[in-house]
Amino acid sequence: MGQRFPSLSDKHIEFIAEQKLFFVATAMETGRVNLSPKGSDSFRVLDPNRAVWLNLTGSGNETATHLSRNPRMTVMFCAFEGTPLILRLYGIARAIHRNTTDWTEFVDLFPASVGARQLVELRIELVQSSCGFQVPLYEFQRDRTLLDDWAHNKGEAGIRDYWLEKNVVSLDGLETGIREGNLEGESGTGT
Repeated sequence: MGQRFPSLSDKHIEFIAEQKLFFVATAMETGRVNLSPKGSDSFRVLDPNRAVWLNLTGSGNETATHLSRNPRMTVMFCAFEGTPLILRLYGIARAIHRNTTDWTEFVDLFPASVGARQLVELRIELVQSSCGFQVPLYEFQRDRTLLDDWAHNKGEAGIRDYWLEKNVVSLDGLETGIREGNLEGESGTGT
């Protein structure tokens, strides 16, 4: 049933482009494992072994913390409509913060968002497909606008205050990198 590939095929890339939801998993050597659902128009395949996704502001910042200490990442897509399929991308990832030169290389690939917190680049080492026969069928209605509306209402200054309040330290008490990567020396330009 399951198959392994060294890179994404055209068929995999088409499947990814059709998905409205994906899941991201990271972990350090110790501490909590993080698994996060991601949606909206926030994932791009750059080439068969590289992808980037937009990490919007949320209540925690575990992914960036984990990647700064252990860059392993798994991204999973599931078919909730049509032919059943689960597609996992295994690789090495890095968080790209606003104050880094790589930010401008990728940020324009995504719709502008006040809540844009990091970009995450994934270097894909292994692609695995499996049947997904047990994944239930769901019908997509629409993207929720709550997060974008919340970020827009806070504005850039409000988002920065929120980062200082909620995103500086991980669940395991470790620095997330957001202060250095997004707040120190901020030029005031955003997405």
